[in-house]
Amino acid sequence: MRCPFCGHEASQVKDSRPTEDGAAIRRRRQCEACAARFTTFERIQLRELTVLKSEGTGESRREPFERDKLIRSVSLACRKRPIEAGQIEKLVSGIQRQLETLGDTDIPSQRIGEMVMEGLKGLDSVAYIRFASVYRDFREAKDFEAFASSVTEVGHEKAKGG
Repeated sequence: MRCPFCGHEASQVKDSRPTEDGAAIRRRRQCEACAARFTTFERIQLRELTVLKSEGTGESRREPFERDKLIRSVSLACRKRPIEAGQIEKLVSGIQRQLETLGDTDIPSQRIGEMVMEGLKGLDSVAYIRFASVYRDFREAKDFEAFASSVTEVGHEKAKGG
């Protein structure tokens, strides 16, 4: 692991423990050259995932799964909402674990989108609607309105206890 201060290649692990969500390992390291201490977070990756993105022509394009891209899209939906970065991290970690344990390395982007929507539905209804408006590609205001009213109806049912 390269030292962020001097760039030296070798560092010594001083402490290692799992993060609170268990999805990464937090390591305290010390550079052998300059003695600076720094922290790294190392994720355990069960398998390489490939996202299958459908083209309008019926063809599909393959690209590597990017965790950071998923975090960015969920963060955008959650922008200016009372949602902490740790909640987003936990949601994305859960989705990534589910994807890695599916048994298939080629994952359709639609599957990922549905998983994100399911996670956001339980987290924040506004973030859920924001993500859905992009993911489902609403063409007109009435599409958005119909979807939003279905979400608020579900929320009212939960509030009534039904």
